[in-house]
Amino acid sequence: MKKSRKLILTILLLLLVVTAVSFVMFTQLKSSPIHQTASSTAVHETSKPKSHSTNSPSTEKTTHDSKQETEPAEENPYEGTFDLPIENATGYAPIDLPVRSQADPEAKTQKTLTPGTAFKILQEKDDWWEVEYEEGKGWLEHRYAFINLPDVLSSAVYNNTNTYSSRYRSSGIEIPEVTKKALYDGKINNERLGKEEFIIPVLYTTAKKIYEAQTQALENNETLLIYETFRPYDVQEKIYRQLKKLADENEKVKEGADTAPWEMFWFINDEVSNHQMGFAIDVSLAQVDAKKTAFYGNYSVDIVQDYTEYQMPTPIHELSSASAVYTSPVTAVDSDAWKKAQLRPEMNKPALDLQAYFVQAGMTPLASEWWHFNDLEARKEIEDHKSNGEFKMIEVKSSAP
Repeated sequence: MKKSRKLILTILLLLLVVTAVSFVMFTQLKSSPIHQTASSTAVHETSKPKSHSTNSPSTEKTTHDSKQETEPAEENPYEGTFDLPIENATGYAPIDLPVRSQADPEAKTQKTLTPGTAFKILQEKDDWWEVEYEEGKGWLEHRYAFINLPDVLSSAVYNNTNTYSSRYRSSGIEIPEVTKKALYDGKINNERLGKEEFIIPVLYTTAKKIYEAQTQALENNETLLIYETFRPYDVQEKIYRQLKKLADENEKVKEGADTAPWEMFWFINDEVSNHQMGFAIDVSLAQVDAKKTAFYGNYSVDIVQDYTEYQMPTPIHELSSASAVYTSPVTAVDSDAWKKAQLRPEMNKPALDLQAYFVQAGMTPLASEWWHFNDLEARKEIEDHKSNGEFKMIEVKSSAP
């Protein structure tokens, strides 16, 4: 009897064990496909490029940051005199320029910057800039200083052909050792703008007027196409010398560039000119075909992406009477004399529109070149501190505004 009872208990115990084991195995088999599918899905999804589907905190943060990078930044145009503030733009000394300890002409001179020296503009106070130069900081009178135009006027188009392939011709004839030559260095990486850009130095007073002319052009879906402001004197002297030599050898060039009522100096001067002094600009006009928003530091600017230059009376830097605005010379130091002059019939609408933009901005046209405008106000401001142009500017100190 006792043996039978033990046998029955043993059998029951075995049945319980078998049932338990079977239940566990069944449960595992049932759940296994789900885990396998989830694992396969996770591997597949994480292998996709630029996709983050895991729920770990680090991945969620990465996904959020990625969205911030791809979303367009909010536009924030600068509200001031230029497209961008002058702070952290590059300036240049065109003369021996004293840097003082305070914004006061009687303050101690800390340093005298030599012509061509670059510095960073920190702030403006009345007639003064606080600047950072190689050895320190100080104040200088900004009416005597150049500013690098692209640093503050980024909406314009720049193409200083004289730095890579000069377009100078006379009566359509190439000038030996000048035409298609790089006459001086003038393009460099600009950290502020995030690209290589031409160095376009101009007096501060003149820069404001150029900005005003560009503002007017943009209102009509047009843009200034700026070729040159400052030109080193030795470069200008070389152009004059080579043109004179060509005119002595070529009757056609002589007739176009050095025949009454025009003389050669109206087209290229062998003496120090307005370009060396910093208040002249060579510029054309273009139709804006496409724009985009660019971001510089904390500010946004609508810049020209594509453009079409208008056909002008002649190509830029055609050194002959074919480029003249008026039928005869007009003094270049009177802001009103040109108003009484007779226009040449070749002056077309784009050339007249360009002139209108600069005249309304306070600049004066040059009688002999449709592309050239002078700032006589700036000329008066620097009358006792004129630059001779016997230097070059080859660096920028600019950083984000």
